[in-house]
Amino acid sequence: MTFLMRTGFTKAFKINQARKRWQQRVKIPIIVLFVIIVLSKIMIMKLGSYFVQVLLKCQTTPLTLGTYNEGEYMARLAVNVDHVATVRQARGIDEPDPVFAAGLAELAGAEGIICHLREDRRHINDRDLRLLRQTVKTKLNMEMAAVDEMVDIAIDTKPDLVTLVPEKREELTTEGGLDVRAQPDHYRGTVERLKRERIQVSFFVDPDPGQIREARECGADIVEIHTGHYSEAKSEPEAIERFGRIVRAVESAAELNLGISAGHGLNYVNVKRFKDLSQIEEYSIGHSIVAMAVLIGFEEAVRKMLDLVRSF
Repeated sequence: MTFLMRTGFTKAFKINQARKRWQQRVKIPIIVLFVIIVLSKIMIMKLGSYFVQVLLKCQTTPLTLGTYNEGEYMARLAVNVDHVATVRQARGIDEPDPVFAAGLAELAGAEGIICHLREDRRHINDRDLRLLRQTVKTKLNMEMAAVDEMVDIAIDTKPDLVTLVPEKREELTTEGGLDVRAQPDHYRGTVERLKRERIQVSFFVDPDPGQIREARECGADIVEIHTGHYSEAKSEPEAIERFGRIVRAVESAAELNLGISAGHGLNYVNVKRFKDLSQIEEYSIGHSIVAMAVLIGFEEAVRKMLDLVRSF
């Protein structure tokens, strides 16, 4: 009897000791887990408070494209994909695809996509325009001649912006700005048709204050200053003189409260002169990006141009 009691006591003692050892082993992880849970809750509360402050700030401070901090302006880059289509058309096949290029440009940070649907369909075609409208997530700018066929297509497609440009079938690329003063009634009628469909309208004009004023009279929301003659300058004095015309044109457009963009022939070198011309809100650039993309890839080519434009 005594033996059995002693044996039972010994077993109970061993069980109790084992329980204590187990509790000691488990106690530390439980404490650690408890500390982790408490710290996590504190972090979640702090993060929640931070995000609430951010949301409140967003509600009181308008966030717009082209802004780093309050009062600090950043120019935008719109990428023209026409010459991706030009490469495709050179072989008459289905690649490279300008629609795919537009997607890469947006992924790289571009804030707009431009395509020019010409009457002769030499590069961008109707299929491209339709798919670009379906896929572009930033802003689609359709360049076109002010003719009934193109106006009908624009009204059907509804791009975010239409830029009216001159066209000549024999030209390799657009050679100059619209002569708005030559046909003001015609352009006014075109603008009225587009605006009834809530499509913004831009006029591609030479750096001529007279043409800019006429564009404003015809109802333009934006003027795109033709920079081609500056880009083709053969000497530094010639470039300086032609750039001076652009400066005066930009000042004239700003006085008329027009939106201002610039483009044609701009590349990674000559665009640097625009750094201090802060009134320009957007740069329309295509050929030089496509040319650089052949060497370093499309996204990287867009990023390099963005680095330049966003430093303005």
